[in-house]
Amino acid sequence: MAGIHLTDIEAAINHWRARAPSPDGVALSEPLQALAEVYALMVFHGEHQADEVSLPAPAQAAWLAWFDTTPDTPCIAICSTSQGDEQCKGCGRSFDEVQRWTEMTPGEKRSVWHRITLEGTSWRFNRYAERALETVRG
Repeated sequence: MAGIHLTDIEAAINHWRARAPSPDGVALSEPLQALAEVYALMVFHGEHQADEVSLPAPAQAAWLAWFDTTPDTPCIAICSTSQGDEQCKGCGRSFDEVQRWTEMTPGEKRSVWHRITLEGTSWRFNRYAERALETVRG
């Protein structure tokens, strides 16, 4: 089961709030209502992930529309798995994840993104972030 994390549902909700704001402060657009219902059920049941294949069709469509606005891959073009590392130092994905990326479902990709973001140990999240700050300060 590929899980869509609660934070991704929140991000999709915020995407739709900006894209289709309520005309009267009360009514919700169809995509926003579909995502809000999933979000509310997740919170009520204390769930952190929703199964991507069991999402109601309107919520899945709204989530996929948001997903299409996100970066496709965490790759930063420095792949240490090609040098034999089991975990890429550049992006944080495992060798298997790098190899299967184009075959993965959106939910599987977002699960990987969630994990590597929480870990924050790859160069994507530290070395280049530090260089960017140095450039701004510099």
